[in-house]
Order: sequence, then C-alpha cells, then structure tokens
Amino acid sequence: MNKLQDIPFSVLDLAPIVEGGTAADSFHNTLDLARHAEAWGYHRYWLAEHHNMPGIASSATSLVIGHVAAGTKSIRVGSGGIMLSNHAPLMIAEQFGTLESLYPGRIDLGLGRAPGSDQAAARAMRRGLGQDGSEFPEQLSELRAYFHPEGAGSRPLGVRAVPGEGLNVPIWLLGSSGFSAQLAGQLGLPFAFASHFAPDYLLPALHLYRTSFKPSAVLDKPHVMVGLGITAAETTEQARWLATSQQQQFLNIIRGRTGKLQPPVDSMEGLWSPQEKAMLLSKQLYSIAGDQTAIKERLLQIVEETQADEFIVASQIYDHTARLHSYELVAELVKGS
Repeated sequence: MNKLQDIPFSVLDLAPIVEGGTAADSFHNTLDLARHAEAWGYHRYWLAEHHNMPGIASSATSLVIGHVAAGTKSIRVGSGGIMLSNHAPLMIAEQFGTLESLYPGRIDLGLGRAPGSDQAAARAMRRGLGQDGSEFPEQLSELRAYFHPEGAGSRPLGVRAVPGEGLNVPIWLLGSSGFSAQLAGQLGLPFAFASHFAPDYLLPALHLYRTSFKPSAVLDKPHVMVGLGITAAETTEQARWLATSQQQQFLNIIRGRTGKLQPPVDSMEGLWSPQEKAMLLSKQLYSIAGDQTAIKERLLQIVEETQADEFIVASQIYDHTARLHSYELVAELVKGS
C-alpha cells in the first residue's frame, strides 16, 4: 500500500463567499490559504469556474489564478476547472499562455465540459455559440493545437495564440462521469474525478480511464487525481459541526437554490427531510469529517480503493481560521503517515 506521504495532496478552492462576507473577502482568504498551503507542502492550488452562484467568487477563474500565482512562489496554480464549452478555445489559450509566461512552470489547465452554471447563465454565456457540451472533444483539439501547432490537433488556418504557442501548459481533463474519463485515456492525458460531489461513478470512471489509456507525449502511464471533501478539526465532534456548512450548501443544491456559505448549525435535523438526508449523505461517500486519526484511516481506505496518484481536497468551512486549521491538520497527518 502507498503511504500517504508518497502521494501529492492539493487544494481545490471554491472561493466561498460566506454569509455576511463579500467577494473581496473571499479573494483575500483565497490568497491567505494559498500561501499557507504552499508553506504546508501542498502540491497544487486549483480554482473552479462557476457562474450565477452568490456563494462562489471564482467565476473569472483565470484572473483569480493570476491573483494566487502572483502572491505565492512555488506552488502550482491552475483551474479545476475551466468549463471549455463556455469559451472560445483561442481565448483560453491566450489567457493560460499569459499566465504561463508570467509564472513559468507553475500553471495547470484543468478542463471540464459542463457549463458550471444553471441553464439561464449558460445561455447568457453561450449566446450565439449554440453549444451543449457535445463539441468538447473538438474544442479540446483546437485548444491543444494553439499550444502545439505541430501536434495532432486542428485550429483555424492562420490563427495563432500569442502568448500561448509553444508553451508547456499541462492539460488535465476533469469529470464526474465516463465521458471525460474515456477521452482522457484515449488522448493520454491526466484525469481528475470530482468524487467530492459525485462519488457514485468514481471507481467505474477510473477503470474506464485506465483501460482506455494510450501512452502519449504527455504521459506514458495513467495518472489519476481524486477529489475529496475533508473537514478536519481537533475532535470529530467539532469537525462534524463545521461540516454542516457544506451540508447546508449541498441541501440548497438539491433544492435548486443558491446562496452564500452558511455558518455551522448544531444539528441538520429539522433542516432536511429523510429523503434529502439520504440523498445528501449518498453524495458524501468521499467527504470526510473528523479528527486526524479518523481522516487518516479513511484516507488509507480510499488509497486502497482507488490507487490514486494524487488527491485534491475541497474544504467548505465557514470560518476562515477553522478552514486554515483543517488544511494544516491534513498536511500534518500526511507528512506523519
């Protein structure tokens, strides 16, 4: 069995806007967390593209990546992910070419094919594009061709990404189903699975990725990153209390609502119905709330189940100091394993 200390751990920051807070507060906290994560030995710091969500500040993902990269020194910074169907591939190539030129050797480009928003926002962003996600492989091919024109991808004749062309910006495919898993395997790209909110298909998707994998100029063997939700505290009781903020957020998603990240509550009973509770808990198979001992035990189980090459940790915790401490506790237990 792999030791935890042999597996890179990274941070997935959803840039939460908490009840009573602002986007400006979120960006301040994001940079503060990134600086701490760098000092604690985390490998990557990724930000996610979401739109029309009052509780998430990272809608202009490339800009926030630049904010974090400018304020740190060595940690890799990237997207987890950019929703490519919302954008012209040329624009993403130029944006990430700019980031790589400013912060060489530190930028990752994780790509998803979902809109990262509701249908109204998706229509607002894709006005005139007429896209539904099925065009993702074609867009990916175009994007890769802007970085490496000599490769297998195709781009419009006479169009070049400046900056971007010739730069090595690692591309990851992200997913919560089999589509991106199989595509990543066929293209020989690294794959990250969003098991922190979509656990049911994790193991089948990893199997599909590994069995469809073809060696490429990027990778000679499959490389998987697994997303985890972790809330760590000094006691399991305290961690479970802190985790009720994330549970409230999940409950709102189930109900089709959006809002800011709420403070913890003493009990979720009375807030959810039995059906909602069952649905929510089924989505948290790879979310862990506990002290270091409990989290380490579950992490070792997940390593055995998934044979993951990396983990990326999302911690939706209302209080910024408690959120910092959660990531610190995880870093400590990984180093001490």
